[in-house]
Amino acid sequence: MNRFRTRFAVLAAISPLILSGCMTPESFETAPVQVATAQGVVTCQLYRRDRVLWDRAIHRPETMSVNTADEICRAEGQRQVAGA
Repeated sequence: MNRFRTRFAVLAAISPLILSGCMTPESFETAPVQVATAQGVVTCQLYRRDRVLWDRAIHRPETMSVNTADEICRAEGQRQVAGA
């Protein structure tokens, strides 16, 4: 019986970790948002409305770096979080 309790306790402890692996950014996607910049339009994929951790650019002008486009998208996510 003690072995059963130990196995049950281990399973109960690791179940949340296993289930959390099922959550991906794609499950939180919102409709893409376009942001006008001086270099052109950046299309952003925003995710959760309360966090900007995964926000990123999915289309950018050729003259713009990926990092710059991603920063623009995170700023747009922050703007939306603030309710502006």
